[in-house]
Amino acid sequence: MIEKYLVTMVKEAYSEKRRLVMPLMGFPGLNMTGGNIKLAQQNFGEHFRALKSLVDYFHPDAIFPMMDLSVEANALGRYTIFPKQESATVVKDHFSMEDLKLAKNINISFDTRLQGYVETIKLLSIGLPSTVLKGAYVTGPYTLAALLMGADEAVMASMMNPDLLHEVCQLTTEKILEYVRLLITAGAQAICVLEPSAVMLGPDQFEQFSGKYVESICEICKYTHVATIYHTCGNCMHLIEKMCESGVNAISLDSPEIGIDMFEAARRSPAEMIIMGNISPTGNLLTGKPSDVERDVYNLLDVMKPYANFILSTGCDLPQETPLDNINTFIETVRKYRLK
Repeated sequence: MIEKYLVTMVKEAYSEKRRLVMPLMGFPGLNMTGGNIKLAQQNFGEHFRALKSLVDYFHPDAIFPMMDLSVEANALGRYTIFPKQESATVVKDHFSMEDLKLAKNINISFDTRLQGYVETIKLLSIGLPSTVLKGAYVTGPYTLAALLMGADEAVMASMMNPDLLHEVCQLTTEKILEYVRLLITAGAQAICVLEPSAVMLGPDQFEQFSGKYVESICEICKYTHVATIYHTCGNCMHLIEKMCESGVNAISLDSPEIGIDMFEAARRSPAEMIIMGNISPTGNLLTGKPSDVERDVYNLLDVMKPYANFILSTGCDLPQETPLDNINTFIETVRKYRLK
């Protein structure tokens, strides 16, 4: 089996007694280009320009686009609002079996907004140094189902009507796989599956309605250099084992403020599982001083010393207003840190 580029990067860094640093950032790049979120998420040239500005200035080990959970749902015809200074939002709307039938016949690869994200990855793959890993996001199978059905309705279906939820998750997985193929062809080196809604599920339900479907995404990436990352927002400590069992190469975890214990998560994960996280994007990175950020980073690096497969990252995507000095301190602190 071909070793994933991300896995190779982690091993090389650890052999050199250093850590990789991969903050989930994208939106702060707009402060460097003078653009806005609506423009960047609908104009792949502007999106690329903001991401390239971040890479040129900070030199992270990886770059991901601006996180957007509306792409696939919008491509399937769901009502979506596009604010100027905020990410697009899928509004709860009526959902019926007729909507499901219609969605089955939609080829989302022809959706212009989805294609914009594919083109952004293509520009990243040809316009950035080969040393920077180019990641891409897709909405997770259960989260996309929850966006189609409604979050409350999806949770209820997981208990009261599992056959219906499986039917919706099968549909969402098929559509996500279409998107994944396009992203890999465009040059994505890591596919990060965003499953914030699934954190509401118990371990068995998570395995049924997320983990088993994420396995299909892992299969596509199995014989390529493309790694798979499972990202959840919120407290997923009850789901760590199930996330690892899905076949992904890495799990990306949220902040300590909402209950994530990185050391414990690593202890409960297989030795080969990459653990990413988990400096809060809304804590000192957003509101503190550089010295506060430096302290947070050093503390987490010290805690995670025993684990070879740890990548210093953020618990989620950084807000646009995150001070650039704080981001620089975040990255430079990791660069100076050496494992003993």
